This record gives sequence, C-alpha cells and structure tokens, in this order.
Amino acid sequence: MRRTILKSAVTLAALVAFAGLAALAQPASPAAKPAPRNSAPADALGLSLGTQAWTFRDRTAFEAIDIAADLGLTNIELFAGQELSPEHKDIKVGPGMAKEHMDALKKKMAERKVVASSFGVVGFKKDEADARAKFDFAKAMGMGAISCEPEFDAWDMVEKLAVEYNIRLAVHNHPKPSRYWSPEIVLEQVGKRSKLIGACADTGHWPRSGLSPVDQLKKLEGRIIELHFKDVAPEAGKPGEYLDRPWGTGHGDAKAMLRELVRQGFKGVVLVEYENTEGKELEENVRKCVAFFDSAAAEILKERGK
Repeated sequence: MRRTILKSAVTLAALVAFAGLAALAQPASPAAKPAPRNSAPADALGLSLGTQAWTFRDRTAFEAIDIAADLGLTNIELFAGQELSPEHKDIKVGPGMAKEHMDALKKKMAERKVVASSFGVVGFKKDEADARAKFDFAKAMGMGAISCEPEFDAWDMVEKLAVEYNIRLAVHNHPKPSRYWSPEIVLEQVGKRSKLIGACADTGHWPRSGLSPVDQLKKLEGRIIELHFKDVAPEAGKPGEYLDRPWGTGHGDAKAMLRELVRQGFKGVVLVEYENTEGKELEENVRKCVAFFDSAAAEILKERGK
C-alpha cells in the first residue's frame, strides 16, 4: 500500500513537472493592443495629430516612426541628428543623407503610414549654400514645411528659397531671451512676407516666457502653420522651471488652446512634443495626450453642432 501511494505521488509529480515544462514551451500570449484611435472628430475639424520626433529622442528615427504609428499618429516632424535605425545608428537624419538612406526612411514611413510633414527646428544664417541643403533635404523627403529660427539678416534669402521650393517656413519660439520668444517679434519678421511664411507655435515655451498660450495663439491668427503642442506646469521646488504634463493636466488650458485653433479655422498638424520622461513612461504620457486630443476634438465638434 505504501509503495502504491509513493509510486502514485512520484507519477503525479512527474505529470505536474511535465505540464509546467509544456506551459513554458508555449509562446507567450501577445500583449493586448490598445483600441484604435477615433480620429473622425479631429478629421472633421481639419486637425491632424502627429509628433515631433524629438519626443522620442531616446530611440532611433525608425523606432520613433513605429511608436507614432502604434499610437495612431499620422504625421511626424523629423529633426537633424537623430540616429536612423537600430541597424544604422551611424547614419544621422538630416541634410547630407545619402539617397539610399533617405529612400529607406521614406520606405519605413510608407510602410507605417506616417507622413513626414516637416523638419526642424533649424537655424538659417546668411549662407545660401547651407540653406539650400536644408531645403533640398525637405524637398527630397516630400515635406511641406520647415520649422526654423532664421537670423534676422537672412530673411530675404530664405524667403526667396521658400518661394522657389514652395516649402513653408514655420518660425518657432524658444523661451526668452531667444530670438523669437514673443508673437510680436515673429509677426514683425513675417507679417509682410509671403504667405508661405508663418509660425510654428510652441505652446510650452510661452509659459516659460511668462506668456499665456491662448492669448499668444490669438495674436498669431492666420499665420500659424503648425504647432509644437505642450501643456506644461511648474516643477515643484524649482521656480521658473516647467515640465510637460499629459495634455489637460498642465497649466496651459489645452482644451481652450484647441478651441482657439478651431475658432481661427486652423487646418493643419498639431505635433506632440513631450520633452521629459523616457521609455515606457514617455509612451504612456504621449498616449494620454492622444486620448485627450481625441476626446477634446469630439467635445469641440459637438459644441459646434456638427
């Protein structure tokens, strides 16, 4: 009897061990993918959502394109110096790329259905050869705009190139004391120039200059080409320091900013630019921004009775 019980116990243990090994041999269940975006309300308002590749500066351009696509984003603004891909970290995105590498970048975006709508932020000095290299890159990549901060004495030259290449120039505002920190300075430089020239409104840098984002958007009415959209809040214990927050949780009144864009009749790309956190935490923060954007667009569309 005792032998029978002992034999049964050994057999049971063997079966349990085998079952455990079999379970380990099975492929892991894929992680559940998030529900696809409902971009219909934003589409109806004429708003496209994308990202500045700088948001995902902790990875390569190919990886930034992948996460943008996974988040349901349709546009990306590339920046100079980002590593191309995990296999080609020695290749940097930007002017001077070999055609084969630009073709690989375009193929990647086509596969993931992400459009490189613009490139930047770049500087322009009074150097036509340098400026042409930047326009040539944007043209070769099929981009419609360059976000930039030209030196004041370069404007006649870069305006001429914008018209020649039919590429828009979106003047970006870094915080005070940078060259274009206030809308008044931007408008002073672009107000009488070609309609190809306007603003890249960075809504996170205005609070760093003591300015209200909604009020600054009003000043730029009719000249906004694209946005580096942020919703920032002061960093605890560090006066004057601001950090990105998931949209709707910062101090920028993100929903009011979107309402103002719609009121103006803005039709274009709103780019997520999230400049703190990294890895999975960053991805989750951007995912929250995307969810807020879609929810706010639906609310604004309903308010407008459409």
